Amino acid sequence: MPHAMEERAASAAPVDLQTLCARQQPVVLRGLVADWPAVAWARESNLAFARQMSAFDAGTPVDTLLLPEEAEGRVGYNEAFDDFNYDHHRVSVTRVLKRLLVMARDGDGRGLAMQSAAMKRCMPGFEQTHAMALLPGSVHPRLWLGNRVTTPAHFDEQHNIACVVCGRRRFTLFAPEQVGNLYIGPLDFAPTGAAISLARLDRPDDPRFPRLRQALDSALQAELEPGDAIYIPPLWWHHVASLTAFNGLVNYWWHAGREDAGVPDTAMGGLLHAILTFRSLSTPERRAWRALLDHYVFDESADPVSHIPEARRGILGDLTPEQVARVRETIKRYL
Repeated sequence: MPHAMEERAASAAPVDLQTLCARQQPVVLRGLVADWPAVAWARESNLAFARQMSAFDAGTPVDTLLLPEEAEGRVGYNEAFDDFNYDHHRVSVTRVLKRLLVMARDGDGRGLAMQSAAMKRCMPGFEQTHAMALLPGSVHPRLWLGNRVTTPAHFDEQHNIACVVCGRRRFTLFAPEQVGNLYIGPLDFAPTGAAISLARLDRPDDPRFPRLRQALDSALQAELEPGDAIYIPPLWWHHVASLTAFNGLVNYWWHAGREDAGVPDTAMGGLLHAILTFRSLSTPERRAWRALLDHYVFDESADPVSHIPEARRGILGDLTPEQVARVRETIKRYL
């Protein structure tokens, strides 16, 4: 079963972002945003939180999912696996907050989740009163609201700091190498765009997913209260269960070290192209290409450039934005 996640009390010592990112290990940052006004509103009542948050609302439509009661709050696929198990809507933050209050009052068993709303657009002014001192001003927050909804294990390419501002959430994290034990669904047909695990963590003995227990035995888990935050490294699988009928989360995504040379913000295209290109090759060819990829990309002990004059290292050297642009044009010709 999952192990307890590493924790730090944010009040005990300053959190160093560079060290956090370099370790590439998840950590709970207890009380990181305990002084935020939104946390105080949530501690007062759900109604107080909803009223105060609505004051920031610009009326911008945001992505919202409504799940039927039979989905048990779990975002995923329908029974036929030809569509997703929710209705998608675009509504204002205020409308979501009002609906959540009514659903909580009435004991409505349906799931409701507003996801990844860019607060700079839909709630201007929030950042001015809710500072995230760890991050530069170029990194902007996103808002997530909902009731008892579960997002199955999925990964993001960016670094992630997620802050619980209302309600409680349980995070279960798996290292990237656990991908083979999580039974990931389609990469190109996924709810909300992120490929998810098809296995339910609350059903570890499901015979369809016999390796799930191996993943759970290596998992890290923590429950977060209002004011707590969690750092999730890139490519770590994270399963997020909202435990209360009214909850909110603010998160920050950012890349580290890609912006100076104009390198793409996403590597997912590389993965998809590799699948398209290599899976159809013979076994000997795939092995040969693996050797090349290990040498040039993945093997940290390999040295593919020291014997080449620095001025002629090309794509293997330090690239300017102009060189990156030329390489992209070369890739287009190959495609």
